[in-house]
Amino acid sequence: MPDRTFDARDTQMDELARELRIDAVRSSTAAGSGHPTSSLSAADLMAVLLGRHLRFDFDDPAHPGNDRLIFSKGHATPLLYAMYRAVGAIDDDELQSFRRRGSRLEGHPTPRRLPWVDFATGSLGQGLPLGAGLAWAMARLERPSGSGGPGGSAGSDGSDGSHRSGASSSSSSSSSSSSEGVPRVWVLSGDGELAEGSVWEAAEFAGFHRLDNLVLVVDANRLGQRGPTRHGWDLDAYTNRFNAFGWHTRAIDGHDTTAIDDAFVNAEDTLGRPTAIIARTLKGRGVPEVENREGAHGKPVPQPDLAIAALGGEPRERVTVRTRPPVRMHAVPRPGDRDADRDKDAGLPTFEIGESVPTRKAFGAALAALGSARGDVIAIDGEVGDSTGLQPFAERHPERFLECYIAEQQLVSSAVAAQSRGWVPYAATFAAFLTRAHDFLRMAAIGRADLCMVGSHAGTSIGQDGPSQMGLEDLAMFRTLHGSTVLYPCDANQTARLVAEMADGTGIRYLRTTRGETPVVYGPDEDFVIGGSKLLRSGDADRATLVAAGITVHEALKAADRLAEQGVPVRVIDAYSVKPIDAAALREAAAATGCLVTVEDHRPEGGLGDAVAEVFARTEAAEDGAGGVGEGTPPRLVRLAVRHMPGSAAPDEQLADAGIDAAAIEAAVRDVVGGGERAKRGG
Repeated sequence: MPDRTFDARDTQMDELARELRIDAVRSSTAAGSGHPTSSLSAADLMAVLLGRHLRFDFDDPAHPGNDRLIFSKGHATPLLYAMYRAVGAIDDDELQSFRRRGSRLEGHPTPRRLPWVDFATGSLGQGLPLGAGLAWAMARLERPSGSGGPGGSAGSDGSDGSHRSGASSSSSSSSSSSSEGVPRVWVLSGDGELAEGSVWEAAEFAGFHRLDNLVLVVDANRLGQRGPTRHGWDLDAYTNRFNAFGWHTRAIDGHDTTAIDDAFVNAEDTLGRPTAIIARTLKGRGVPEVENREGAHGKPVPQPDLAIAALGGEPRERVTVRTRPPVRMHAVPRPGDRDADRDKDAGLPTFEIGESVPTRKAFGAALAALGSARGDVIAIDGEVGDSTGLQPFAERHPERFLECYIAEQQLVSSAVAAQSRGWVPYAATFAAFLTRAHDFLRMAAIGRADLCMVGSHAGTSIGQDGPSQMGLEDLAMFRTLHGSTVLYPCDANQTARLVAEMADGTGIRYLRTTRGETPVVYGPDEDFVIGGSKLLRSGDADRATLVAAGITVHEALKAADRLAEQGVPVRVIDAYSVKPIDAAALREAAAATGCLVTVEDHRPEGGLGDAVAEVFARTEAAEDGAGGVGEGTPPRLVRLAVRHMPGSAAPDEQLADAGIDAAAIEAAVRDVVGGGERAKRGG
């Protein structure tokens, strides 16, 4: 089939939109599932973007000057993949593999095998937070030397939504944004997802930072999954909200390609404000059976041949789209500019054995030092940096510090966005507050994001603040994330070394820190590998093994010393790497002592106790001889964890009330040992 060239000077955007619609119908029909109606409504919007405005080299998707396109309405993949076909990134055979096993074209987009996708989307309300974080990273971390950058011409209050002088708003004019400026982030959103609170965290973030390289395109097609959306076609309801957050807005007919083009030009010419384009559209546009009808969401069109005929039939010639070239970048700081040979441990703080230091403070000092050694490290705060330990980094490296304020979903989104550009983000807040952002972390794991998360004030040991501030579920939350690493250091030197180790890891790495002071038990030259553990007490006559992490390591050591005085020797394992757990050390201890007592300042579900128990579970590996003890008999497991609802109390009282202090550990071991002795006598 002959191709007909389509570029920014052409006027046949309607034809491209028609072809995108036809391909969306064809691919979802071949799959027997999908969301064609949600794709049909946005086809005109994306045709104009693809053919006239998007600056992107599909042969070089990692080019730093490329614009980025985020489908927040990730279910509209029939449209996204039709766009890929239109530019020649995929062929028709691959388009027809949509949603099939082994296909790159999954039901919702992920960057795992598609180099043109930056983030996994599909959980609604995440595209704008990711886009805002990405626009910030591109504008602030990578701003070319001498460039005014986004917002550079606006007043300090961000109120100037002016346009570049001399720019034409005519639909026939090409974009007037400077080719030497900052690449733009385009986000396609549905109207239904604007009910998500995360959208408004992002709206305020983008408005505050005056990110005029961010354009949100809202496909306001009025219909959600169940029925009409909250505001339907009341476009003023949306524009008023975005205006309140300092955005420039345009309300348009989303099927008028001239109006769409004009709005995009207007967005590119706007300085000092992000732009929201609210487009009134019809769900299922062009297919009478489903156009503007309820009950058609998330399923192929009933009669695809009639639908394609209604759309004008299969084209005899295919439009080949030439996207605009990437932005020319000059003197742009990139993460790779750092000295790769620099020792990541250089300059790390050290602490004397016996002194008492909160691990949250050790984290902060170590991160500030790591930031000096590595120019790719950035820090993101949730307005608690003076408590989590981020303040030293903010003072030493202000150009790589981002304050997200009390908006944990935006905090995680900003970290995910920054890592997509090659930066190594450390995002920190209280462990308890990270639960608000769990879905963002879940989606980040699906997208194979690499980032470092830090949760402070973990467990009951925070003391009098009570349960609303206690992170008691965080280990479980992070352990369940695919490919994650979970670390829980017990002292300052261990914390500092693990902070440095995290930087070169993959996936989501989580560091749990403690509010109160803990004694330094390791020397500054001790090594700590991810997946390892440390044996702090051991002997040939050990009767049981205490397995602890973080704050409970010190309680376990106290209990071990008391028990030793009573003639009951036990070994102590510091399981600082909760995931991956040191299975070999645990199996060795189980074989030697026959009993493991886990102690954690966390709920019993999903934490350290479960991590240890899983080592001895009956899995395929265990059946093959890799996980058994002796003849395959698992050791006795005793699990001490926080099972009650705490109140306000002093830290030592909290540990006692939870049954995880030294006295409780001692009692548990006595019960185990006493029970064993009684069993022997009874035999």
